Amino acid sequence: MYETKQDTVQPRVALVGIDTGEYDALGSLKELAELSDTAGCTVVSVMVQSRSAPDSAYCIGAGKLEELCLAADAEDIDMVIFDLELTGMQLRNLSDKLDRKVIDRTMLILDIFAGRARTREGQVQVALAQYQYRLSRLTGMGNALSRLGGGIGTRGPGETKLETDRRHIRNRIQSLKHELSEMEEHMQFIGKRRKKDGMLTVAIVGYTNAGKSTLFNALTDAGVLAENQLFATLDVTVRGLDLPDGRRVLLSDTVGLIRRLPHHLVEAFRSTLRETANADLILHVLDSTEEDWKERMTVTTDLLNELGCSEIPQIRVLNKADTEEQCGQNTEDQVWISAAHRRGLDALLALIVRRLPETAKRMQLCIPYTDGSLLQMLREEGTIFSESYTENGVEIDVLVDIRRQKLASKYLI
Repeated sequence: MYETKQDTVQPRVALVGIDTGEYDALGSLKELAELSDTAGCTVVSVMVQSRSAPDSAYCIGAGKLEELCLAADAEDIDMVIFDLELTGMQLRNLSDKLDRKVIDRTMLILDIFAGRARTREGQVQVALAQYQYRLSRLTGMGNALSRLGGGIGTRGPGETKLETDRRHIRNRIQSLKHELSEMEEHMQFIGKRRKKDGMLTVAIVGYTNAGKSTLFNALTDAGVLAENQLFATLDVTVRGLDLPDGRRVLLSDTVGLIRRLPHHLVEAFRSTLRETANADLILHVLDSTEEDWKERMTVTTDLLNELGCSEIPQIRVLNKADTEEQCGQNTEDQVWISAAHRRGLDALLALIVRRLPETAKRMQLCIPYTDGSLLQMLREEGTIFSESYTENGVEIDVLVDIRRQKLASKYLI
């Protein structure tokens, strides 16, 4: 059901954008080109039209449409990708006029997600988003659905012909929602167990291709796929991280975000994104080499606020720093690093220690031999860094849980 094999021949594509003044159209088209490259396309033409609003029938004006038709024939274009969501009617009209495959930004992103999902949860979330998207456009798309055939923009649920029964799609949506709900209940149970056991969690979030997985690997040696492509990581990965103060926390690597992320995808991945909402600390990773890194920071911050994460402490991690000097320009809520070159990681770990709530404390104790029960308790619950036997008792360097600190403090050296 879930097709992940990439097309062997890279389709030649033309990108089309509409500049209505609502957002940076050229910057968005540049991002669409990166998405197209990630999907295995070869971009041979880029076109943008300034309009107050998209044309209801063809999205672009009649003159621009004729120009697009001529360019598509002259440059042997296989597919046209529009940098906005098209209605079913627009997809049908454009497909008929251009006589070639037409998809929009949302279909492209959904296709990339379908190709990258590895876990069952990720596959279900993508399939749900695809079915919801197609159901809303089933009537208007008409023959455009049949022309889509296979390949980019159709990967995932499978049935894309006009005769696809709307009832069948609705049944599949309900089935996928039920399956996703069961997975979410399981994840909530795991989260509650972590909280009960006093386990702290740190979530890495940020714009796609900011270096989140590279940082995750640098901190945990997890070996997570880290490529210079958008959405290299889709499924959440969790690993243990040992902090300088002796505590061990859970570090999670989450899916990257992007401006104008499809609404259906946000809704479908809400359970995955809740991994961030349940964190005790958020590492907001940013690519400091990008000219628009502040805008990308806003995109991520807005979505975090939407998920109810505004009250969770955050550390802004400016990645891809060039020099050691740059890595020294840190504050209590911002740190410069180079994850690829492992620069600034010690400063980041130290800041994580300071920003996390105190759940344990490293203590130097001399426990008399008459209080062997406390010694045994600390051995079982804490982390022993060193231990030696003296005439007065057992001297230990130990990480003591906050619940035992008052009891242990009478034996402080």
